Formats: sequence, C-alpha cells, structure tokens
Amino acid sequence: MSGHPTLGRRDFLAGMASIAIVGCSRKTDPPIEGGFADDGSDWGHAIRDGGGLVEPSGSERVPLVIVGGGIAGLSAAWWLERNGFTDFVLLEAADEAGGNARSGQNDVSAYPWASHYVPVPGPDARHARALFEDLDVLRAGTWNETSLVYSPAVRLFRWGRWSDGFEEALPESPSDRRDFDRFYELVEEARSSGQFTIPSSLGAPSASPLDAISMARWLDDHDLSSPTLRWYVDYTCRDDYGALSGDVSAWAGVHYHASRPDIEEGPLAWPEGNGWIVNRLLERLGGHVRTGEPVWAVSERGSGLRVTTPSARYDCDAVIWAAPTFMASHVVDGAPAVPWSYSPWVTANLTLARQPVGAGIDAAWDNVLFDSPSLGYVVADHQSLRTYPTRSVWTWYMALVDRSPADAREMLLHRSWSDWKETILVDLERAHPDIRACVERIDVMRLGHAMPRPTPGFLSSPERRYFQDASGPLYYAHSDVSGLALFEEAQDRGVRAAERALVRLSG
Repeated sequence: MSGHPTLGRRDFLAGMASIAIVGCSRKTDPPIEGGFADDGSDWGHAIRDGGGLVEPSGSERVPLVIVGGGIAGLSAAWWLERNGFTDFVLLEAADEAGGNARSGQNDVSAYPWASHYVPVPGPDARHARALFEDLDVLRAGTWNETSLVYSPAVRLFRWGRWSDGFEEALPESPSDRRDFDRFYELVEEARSSGQFTIPSSLGAPSASPLDAISMARWLDDHDLSSPTLRWYVDYTCRDDYGALSGDVSAWAGVHYHASRPDIEEGPLAWPEGNGWIVNRLLERLGGHVRTGEPVWAVSERGSGLRVTTPSARYDCDAVIWAAPTFMASHVVDGAPAVPWSYSPWVTANLTLARQPVGAGIDAAWDNVLFDSPSLGYVVADHQSLRTYPTRSVWTWYMALVDRSPADAREMLLHRSWSDWKETILVDLERAHPDIRACVERIDVMRLGHAMPRPTPGFLSSPERRYFQDASGPLYYAHSDVSGLALFEEAQDRGVRAAERALVRLSG
C-alpha cells in the first residue's frame, strides 16, 4: 500500500474518536487516566539519524557480544550458559529487556505489552521444549496445567452477542461451510508437505511458488469467496503479520494454519504473557545483561569486531545480532538494507474497576470482535487463581493495516493519547456498551516496527539469504529473518546463532 488510502474502518474510528472528544462523552462517565508507555523509539531514531552519538571513554575485552535482549538474544544467552560458556555480555538498548515480550504490572495484575502466549511446542521444537523443561513448565512429557490457558479459552462477538469458540463459530451459511471445508482441505495438504514447520528451519524451502503471490490471490485461485472466510484469513494475517491477506505472501498466509497440528492442547500463557519467560530467563542470566546500552556501531577490528555503545567499546571475537535486522544497516559496517517492511501496532492495557455488561457467555482469555479493525482483547488476569474478580486488566491489540507502514508510523508519532483512548473505547463499545463506566485507566504502547511483514518474494530474496547464511564473525539471530514473529522462531534463531558462534570461539 502507498499514497493516500481511501477512508477505511480505522480512519472512520479515528474520526469517531475526534467527535467524541469534542462533545459526545457522557458527563456521567468517570474520568479515565493513562498515558503512553515507553516504546524506546528515541534511541532508535538517534541511531538511525546519527544524532547525539559520542565516543565512549571506557573499553572492555569480551569474547562474545549479544546485541538485543528480546527472546532471540535471551535464548542465545540461555543456550550458551546451559552449555557451560559464560564469557559474554548481552547489550539491550532499552531500560528493560524483553523486546516484544516485555510486560508490566499494577495493583490488579501483571499484563503483557505484546506477545502473550506460546502455542504448545510440538515434539520437533526441541529447543523450546528444553527451555520449558528448565523452567519447570514441561515435566516428564507433561505440561504444567497452571501454564495452560484456563477455560473458556476464546469467544467471538458477532450478531450482538458472544458465542463460545472461534473458527467453529464463524460459518453461517451452506456456502460458508463449503468454503471453510475446502480451505481446511488445502491446509491439510500443505501441512502434509512438510514445508510448513515451527521452527521454519526444519522444513521451509528457500523458494516456493506460494511466495510469488499474495494470500488473497491464493484464495482467489481456489475460488474461496465466502466473506466470512475472507475475514477470518485477514484476521489471521493481521494476527501474525500485522497486515491484510493482500499484503503478505501465500506462503506466509498458509504457514499460519499449516505449521501447527489441527488439534492441540494449550496454548501456554501467563498473566504477563511471554514476559513470564523473560523474567525467568533474567533470573538466570541477569549478570550478563546490560540494559540502557544501545549499540551504535559494529566494525571490524583485526580478526574480530568492535561493538560501540555510549558507555564503552567492546572488543570481541564474535557478535550475535539479535536486534531487529533493519537496524543493522545503520550500525554494522557493510550490512545491506533489508528489503522487507515492518508492521506498526498499537497495544493498550485497560484497568477496569468493574466487569462490563456483555450478552452471551462470560469473558474468555481471548475475546475476538467480528468485523472489528482491532484483534480484540486478552484478559490478563484470566490466568490468575482469583475467583470472580471485580477489577481486571484487558490487553487490547490493533495492527495498523489500513495505510502504508510508513504512514502508520508517522501517525503513531503524532496522534495523542486521548485520540487512542477514544478509538479503543469506540471499538469495545460494540460489545460492551457500558465500557466507559468500567475503565479507570488506559496505558498505550506504540510499536512502530512490531513484526516483519513477509510480502510476496520475501522467502527467496537475496538479502534474506545474506542475513540467514552469514558465516561470522557476526551472526544474525532475529526472527524477522524468517519473516515469522513467533516465540519458537526467535528462540530457534537465537540458539542456532549461539551454536555457530561457539564453534568459532572454540577454534
């Protein structure tokens, strides 16, 4: 997408928000507090623009430096320490490690800022299973039931009321049912091919005919025209890629459905989402992690590398780049620019003083609003052991898909918290008419580069192969090289980079 798009659902909601601000808020509604959470964009823009960067006075010699403290970087560190290698540092630009798996907490509950669950890893995801064994989530092949999502897991709001389940609640007509059945047949064929795996390193080809066309085109080619099915596929593309089916490759669109078993237990979830994993890893790795250390240069130095931050120069033999790959062209000598784009998101944590009215079944962990521009909300405290809580925390998600990523990022920088508050409330009012009387606080997180957008041609692009096959002394580990913003993908890439780096360091 480019240029100036026509008015879409999201623009309509933004307009409604402006109207609400100037005169449509009810005088009896209690005031709602809140603000923006720190998204770390200031240091990112400083590195991109080269402004305010000074030469550090300190220096340090260390064999290995990990750049980036998200799941990929923490997984590399976990694997190294697990295998007896401890002579490394992990540098994280933000004041808090975790990346998209960061979390927060208030007096009601812990809550996620983005990544909020992990589908139960299959038997082939050996690194993920090993980690969960270390964290006592997997015991002798059995998953700890306190880490599995409690029932009800998901509900769908459609036709004015909530219904149990999601996919099974969507088909309404015989033509809907025929298209859904045919879609699942095609997904099963793709699953049996062995090319759609998690992690993708187990089966993904370097090129595929499905990578050459969009997911929307793939649906057209198979005469799948059901509006309900098309909405569902758009929903899944927004969920994993922050984009519509016309903007991602058919390979990526099919991967969402074909990479996991048809029926699985789980997923794994905690009140703070994947922040629970981050916190457990930091308990083990805290001595290696240095936050508030943005890396603004990686250059060759003899047979090794020099990593420069505002406070120190690190001379090392190898570097694992676990930060978003698009930053490498601004920091790493000789690194090419990435050809793919990144999807902007907005997430918000709403603190509720009381439960709102909702027709149908009670709140689930995941609550989906049909035909909404948002992805709905997750109830963070659903995973707590409290019975019938009055106060609650909801985590609301929206991928900005109705404009180009660049335009959406520009809007993120300039749109006020009040405007976002109104957009969120207008969206939730479709299911909860009294939501304004229930919410006491809304905290908003703006994520300008939340996840890679695997557009057609992504899989076979030469730049992707460059980052994937880098032979050292710098190894790229971020999940965006795979085009899949998944926990298992980030963990697998981090561990594989650590394995290769350790081979180099051991001679």
